[in-house]
Amino acid sequence: MTKYQIPVEDVNEFRKALGFVLPQEGGYVNDPDDPGGETKWGISKRAYPNEDIKNLTPERACTIYATDYWDACGCDAIPFPLNVAVFDSAVNCGVGNAKAWLKDTPDVKAYLQKRKDYYIKIVNRNPTQVKYLKDWLRRIGDLQKFVDINQTPAS
Repeated sequence: MTKYQIPVEDVNEFRKALGFVLPQEGGYVNDPDDPGGETKWGISKRAYPNEDIKNLTPERACTIYATDYWDACGCDAIPFPLNVAVFDSAVNCGVGNAKAWLKDTPDVKAYLQKRKDYYIKIVNRNPTQVKYLKDWLRRIGDLQKFVDINQTPAS
């Protein structure tokens, strides 16, 4: 595997997932209230202490996303667009949470409710995080819209 080869089976679904996630994550941020610390495109210094976050290339970010989030959650084996919801949840809430929620609730609506509950718990434990709640909830709404638009009609 070359340095930047993307190890996913369905590159088109992964690209669609990135098309949702990257605009949500934005560019370089170093917010002292963010537990992830310095981040770029959602890749945090806390999770990747050996990465030069400020100078992170798009190719490197995509490789990290493919290996450590998409593949780690088994998104190739999850139907589209649910796999995008799982991938986005892994990026924003951690792979462990994303996989656990999927195991408990394979329905997208219930899955996203678990994610919403997760955010509420964060704010209840640490009120300084309330400043992120509006954007977190907007992101869930955007994700639900993405899923609805991309859902295959039942036959």
